[in-house]
Amino acid sequence: MRKRIAVALIALALGGGIAVLPASPAAAAYTCHYSRNSFGYWQAGYYSGTTVQPSTTGVSSSGIEAQCLLKHYGYNPGTIDGVFGPTSQAAARRFQSDMNSGWGYDLDVDGKIGPESWPPLRVQP
Repeated sequence: MRKRIAVALIALALGGGIAVLPASPAAAAYTCHYSRNSFGYWQAGYYSGTTVQPSTTGVSSSGIEAQCLLKHYGYNPGTIDGVFGPTSQAAARRFQSDMNSGWGYDLDVDGKIGPESWPPLRVQP
């Protein structure tokens, strides 16, 4: 599985667009490896961009990344499985709502992590 993730990440880094990994068992869980990059942005080791919206139907590197970062901030996305389903979307809505009310953002509270929501997800303390 790690080899598949590495191949998907390399393809993404080379401009491969959305990386959707092969289907895996629903119980599969990924490990989050938190760090800050040279700009101070949080990363969990799966996707380093700020534009790709996680898939709601398949495993994606952006889905794993978003789930890890939501978990890091205390928003429960459920199992870190890379599929941005209902539990992950509910966590994203809570995050978006909190960013609007507590930090002055004007995010759509839609449960989607895309170009508007990635930056605050990456820069929170």
